[in-house]
Order: sequence, then C-alpha cells, then structure tokens
Amino acid sequence: MDVITTRGVDPASRSAHWHQAIANAYFPLDLKFRDPERFTGHLAKWTLGGVSLSRLRSEALAYHRLPRHLRGESDEQLLITIPVRAPVHFSQAGRDVTCAPGGYIIECGHEPYEFSYGERSDLWVMKVDAAALRGRIRAPERFYGMQFNGSEGVSGLFVAMLHQIPAQIGSMSVEARDAVGQQLVDLLALSIRADERTLTSGQSSVRAAHLSRVETFVRANLHRRDLDPELIARRCGISVRYLHEIFRDTNQTLGQWVRDMRLEAVREDLQSAGPHASIGEICFARGFGDLAHFTRLFKSRFGLAPGEYRKSLRAD
Repeated sequence: MDVITTRGVDPASRSAHWHQAIANAYFPLDLKFRDPERFTGHLAKWTLGGVSLSRLRSEALAYHRLPRHLRGESDEQLLITIPVRAPVHFSQAGRDVTCAPGGYIIECGHEPYEFSYGERSDLWVMKVDAAALRGRIRAPERFYGMQFNGSEGVSGLFVAMLHQIPAQIGSMSVEARDAVGQQLVDLLALSIRADERTLTSGQSSVRAAHLSRVETFVRANLHRRDLDPELIARRCGISVRYLHEIFRDTNQTLGQWVRDMRLEAVREDLQSAGPHASIGEICFARGFGDLAHFTRLFKSRFGLAPGEYRKSLRAD
C-alpha cells in the first residue's frame, strides 16, 4: 500500500504536494483549492495487476483535466469513482452529473473533464485501462460520464468487493492480486450491462438485447477458431445481415471487435499465467491460428510483442 498525506507538509507547499500526489495516483490534473494552505488530504493506493484502487479523503476541491494534459498520452485510462461521503459533480463531453453516495461514475482520462466536491469528501477510485473494459463491453465510451447505481445486485457486489480489498490484500500473492483485479473489471462490466440504460442507449431495447446476447456468446467462445458471423448469428438466433446491422453505431466492425476481445483476453492470460506457460498455447487457446500474425496484432495494439509484454510484467 502506498500512502500520501498532507500531514507534516508545510502549508505553503501543500498545493504543489497534492498536485504531484494526484498526478502519480491517476494522471496530471489542475486543482483548485478553496483554501490551499488549510487544505488536508489523505490518499491510500493498492495495486491489483493492471488495476489500481485508491481511497481518497480530502477537503473541498475541483479537478480539471485540460487539453494540454493529453499531449503525448497514448493509453486511454478510466477512473471509476464511488463517493462514500458527500456528492461529487462531474462534467465531460456534454454530460453533467451529480453522483451521491450509493452510486458511481465512469470518467475517461482521454478527454477533458471537470470533477469537484464542495465539502470534505471520501472517495473510492478504481483506475483501469479502457482496453480492459472494451474487451468486455462493446463501445464502453457510450457510458462515460453516466451515473450508475452501486447499492444493489451485481453493482452492490462490485462496491462491496472494493471495500474488502484493503483488509485482505496483504495476504494475497502477486498472482492472486492480478486475478482479483481482473474480477473487479468483470464485475464492473456486469454492473454496467445490468443497468437498463444500456438497453436504450441510442438503440431499441430489442436490438440491444440481441447485442447483449452476442457479447455474452462471443466472450464465452473466444477459444473457437470458427467464431465467424455465420456461427454467431445462428447461435444467437438472428440473421448475419442483422448481426452486422447492430454494430453500425460503433467505430468497429464485428470482426474488429472479436479480434480486440481475443487480444485483450490474451493480455489478461499473460498477466495471470505462470512464467513457463507457452505464449503460443495462450494464443491458440484464444482462437488465433497463426502465431506470427497474432504477434503483429498484439504489438500493434499494446505497443509490445507478447514476449516483451511478459518481461515488462516481471520487471514490474
């Protein structure tokens, strides 16, 4: 666990200290303090493989993600913010939301935004690569800036799991932490899909129900090399033409989406598999039929060849 606090920091230095703390935990932001020299804050952070979890307590504050902060950044990061005490206000891409305790919001670090709370606040913040969520939900950008219920059903389970991690993480192995991080992303995806608005977000509920069935079938069958439009359409009870039609509102074709789901699944397998597991076996188990072609795709998407990516995990 990493802990950053203003305790013991000279009042005149607290603004710079907290700017750096937030940049290290999340990404660079401009902060506006109500009273910089009287500001107090405490941030605890835990790492779970590709997911980070933090508990942030501080006086009133406004955060601004500006266009200049985005220069030179290639990886798209998401913050899932869950207020415990006092509501938070968030604005991004034309959406404005006030999220009270009991809910959560999804913030995209790849676009400018404003985030604030007007009184002392207590927040859980989960940081994850957008690619990990995109591997579980088609076009997750549809839900950026939306408020979700975090108090019941699978959403309640997701939030409850976050609360349990600090007390348990000390006894977890590195492999267990990686697995728990992936489970958190799985629960987040289930929570989003359980929200009724995912069935009416720019499309009819019938069409969205078919799309949900397609997503579930494909994710469960990534190991199949015959996972083509004909098989997907037949097993989901729709025509091939309609299958392509329900993807028309995204910037991906069906084939591109399936490919990206396979690549994200391989990346997760590399994180969780032991050092002696064969990259070829992992690749073939996720439906790729040509190792050289897979390697080129993986490097194009993640910036490293599979072997290099595995070495980077060991170094971390």
